[in-house]
Parts: sequence; C-alpha cells; structure tokens
Amino acid sequence: MTGDVTTGRTDLSDLLRTRKESLGASYRDLEDACIDPADPASGSLWRRGTLQNLVNGVGTKAPSFPQLRALAAGFRLDPARVQVAAAAQFFGIDMVQDDDDPDVVAFIDDYRGLSAEDQAWVRAIIQTRRDLGQS
Repeated sequence: MTGDVTTGRTDLSDLLRTRKESLGASYRDLEDACIDPADPASGSLWRRGTLQNLVNGVGTKAPSFPQLRALAAGFRLDPARVQVAAAAQFFGIDMVQDDDDPDVVAFIDDYRGLSAEDQAWVRAIIQTRRDLGQS
C-alpha cells in the first residue's frame, strides 16, 4: 500500500490524534512503542516526524500492514479499528455495519458520498445478507 493521501479524509489521523492526547504520550514515546508485534526484531516502524505528519494529516503515504500493526500496538488500539480508519483515509473505503448485528459489515467505496437513497439501498442489502445468514 503506497500512495499519497488523495481522499481528503483524516479518519486515521483523527483516531491517532485523539488517542495520543488520551495517552498523554510524546512522539518520542510513540516512536519507541510503534513496533510490529508480528516482527518485534524489526524495531520501530515509525519515526517521530512521520508520526507527527500522520497525526496531523500532512502528506503521508498509506501505511503497510506491518506499519498498521505497529501503530495499533504503539497507540494501544484495536488493529481492526486502525485498519478501517486507514482504509477510509487513504482509499475512501467506508465500513458500514448492520444496526442489529455488528458482525455483519460491508466495505463500500465512498459510502459517505452516496445519496441518502443509495445509503438506504446499501443498508437494505446488508440487512438482507444478515437475514439470509439467520435462515
């Protein structure tokens, strides 16, 4: 996954900024903590300046999966939540959950940009999928 930010969205940046504030962590602390749990021998996968740019939504490239795992570890967040936020920020892909069953989800390109009618159509498809799974 590489490529400059092109969606104009800041989902991952917002998530990380809020979490950084709640942790009271410095960028140095986060640099030291952002280690991929699947490959700790690689050390930190993020440098302070790059983390600062990412948190502030300034011209960063889409992170790789190891970098996303390292962010989740460093910021003490659920890895799936970090991946969903990155997909939204870097690729404009939104996760839409069923209101009645959070295990039923769909990933939709620019769901937020759809009309209310099209969003309702997507939700109807999700509900149909959920209902089919229950029969």
